[in-house]
Amino acid sequence: MGITGGVIPCGPGRSLSAGYRGRRYARQWYRLVGGATGNRIRETTLKIFYGVQGTGNGHLSRARAMARALSAYPGIEVEWLFSGRPRENYFDMESFGDFHCRTGLTFHSRAGRVQPLTTLRKMDLLGLRRDIRALDLSGYDLVISDYEPITARAAQRQQLPCIGIGHQYAFCHDVPERGGNPVTRAILQQFAPVTTAVGLHWHHFEQPILPPIVDIDHDAVAGSDRENRVLVYLPFEDQAPLLGLFRQFPGFQFHIYAPVHEWRDDDNLHTRPLSRGGFRRDLADSDWVICNAGFELISEALQLGKRIMAKPLSGQLEQLSNAAALEALGYASVEERIDRRALEFWFDCEPSAARPRYPDVAGALARWISEGCSEPVEVLSQQLWSESDIAPPRLHRQQVA
Repeated sequence: MGITGGVIPCGPGRSLSAGYRGRRYARQWYRLVGGATGNRIRETTLKIFYGVQGTGNGHLSRARAMARALSAYPGIEVEWLFSGRPRENYFDMESFGDFHCRTGLTFHSRAGRVQPLTTLRKMDLLGLRRDIRALDLSGYDLVISDYEPITARAAQRQQLPCIGIGHQYAFCHDVPERGGNPVTRAILQQFAPVTTAVGLHWHHFEQPILPPIVDIDHDAVAGSDRENRVLVYLPFEDQAPLLGLFRQFPGFQFHIYAPVHEWRDDDNLHTRPLSRGGFRRDLADSDWVICNAGFELISEALQLGKRIMAKPLSGQLEQLSNAAALEALGYASVEERIDRRALEFWFDCEPSAARPRYPDVAGALARWISEGCSEPVEVLSQQLWSESDIAPPRLHRQQVA
């Protein structure tokens, strides 16, 4: 699946603005001259505008990992923009300073299924256009988008290079896909168009993509792996039937993160409001994870060696394709419907031997950015996968498409 609509990956060294490249090369030259004369040369700051799709918490986790990695370079300044939800619905945003917040675009769902008509009816396309036109990127050396449409399209409108870092950009390549059609593929590719696509996935599938960016501080989330403890994160599902189902398994303790406002403990059910710290602790302490087929949480669970049941959001191309990839890799149990039979079978099964290990991708990307993005993505991909521990897919891509 190629990149269409003028979304053409830049060649090496073309991802930074011409102004910054000129200053960078001049700085390197003056260092050579100044080194001989003892003159002190003022460092040039790389100013980055970084847009993040805020509809999913996975994008935020990835952004936190990138913020931490980029902060290791004093010569880099980052300004952040988030879109897709109201400002008051974001949490644990200290990593991003005084960030910008815009409405953007989002998909609406009900009972585990995307609602296309509701999504179209609630889209504020005029507001989106105003935000794109109002965003002035002229003072920045580099624009990055994690599938954020305002930033990506503002860069396109101002004819500035834009790097896309995120899972959705992996679908510019030949990776497992399910549930797609020409319309959904076009939407996926044109939602946040970029000039250089850096896609992330659980396996390279022989494509120039990178391993996942995993936001895990092993010291901070060192858990006890308590037996029969299950972490549940199904925010798009109707919660009442799930609670009734989980109550039928009293031998398991279910820690359920849902769109609620207060804690509730009821026998083996422990319902929690969204909280990054609490969620990370419960993820570390759980042997089992039940979730939708979003990319980032499953990446973290894989890195921690958890047993995963994934229910893809019906009608959502990315999640359906993620489910296909999980099946091909043998990384998770995939269910279209979570019921008693599915849970009994999952709890009784032996854990999969497939457990990937991924390197510090955020750190590698921060280094790549600090060096001017001059190294081809293909080279960075080969380097990072050589540092990963992954098994070959059990099924060919065409068997799961």
